[in-house]
Amino acid sequence: MSITLISTFFPLLCYLAYNLVVPQVEKLRPSLSVIMNMQRRRWVANAARRESPFDAILSGNIMGSVSFLASTSVLLILAVFTVFGQVPALMDALQSLSLDRVYTTLDVQLHLVVMLAMFVLAFFAFTLSLRQFNHYCIMLGAIDHAHGTSEEEIDAITRMNALGARNFNSGIRCYYFSVAAVAWFVSEWLPIVACVVTVLILAHREFFSSSHRTAASVAVMAVRRQQAHGHGQPPAAVADADKSSRL
Repeated sequence: MSITLISTFFPLLCYLAYNLVVPQVEKLRPSLSVIMNMQRRRWVANAARRESPFDAILSGNIMGSVSFLASTSVLLILAVFTVFGQVPALMDALQSLSLDRVYTTLDVQLHLVVMLAMFVLAFFAFTLSLRQFNHYCIMLGAIDHAHGTSEEEIDAITRMNALGARNFNSGIRCYYFSVAAVAWFVSEWLPIVACVVTVLILAHREFFSSSHRTAASVAVMAVRRQQAHGHGQPPAAVADADKSSRL
């Protein structure tokens, strides 16, 4: 297998592997996403006790961001399809840049297919996230403020919110690794290096960043406040808070 073929598929494989490995790592150390899931539960629990348009405004802002990125994915897919019809012109442009690469039509077409696959995956991730956030808004609006909301119902609504966030993060990661795929046009080794750097940056943001430490400290303070007032907390949330307090 040639290095050209490896470097072509490497960003896509890294993206898929990252989405599989991170949930396993989260079992040992809570990520920023896990910690924010605790805040999502607090959001739903507080929304169940108040009747105001505040929660609808927050949900609308989230869905607007997801919708924008989903629309961007469509534009990128159309752009790649357009390039398919202009491969000779693309190769002439690459040669005019005097890059130390020997491009073949098959190499370029195969790489465009990989990029197209990544943008299609991003599109599906964002549209699924948008649909799940839409379900979340419906479930949030269906809360009966007059008779109270059970802990099980709050957990279910929180899980729907968390599913939307997980797919949103998946789409964002696809964008990150697609940048590494663009580096293929410069050098065969550059996308491999770019993918390694991308993985390190994403891992730092998820597990070691200042945002992670700040969110963990807020989560721990919230758990301690509820315990001090004698309020119950779901076992999973307590476990995540304990892990976060050891960061």
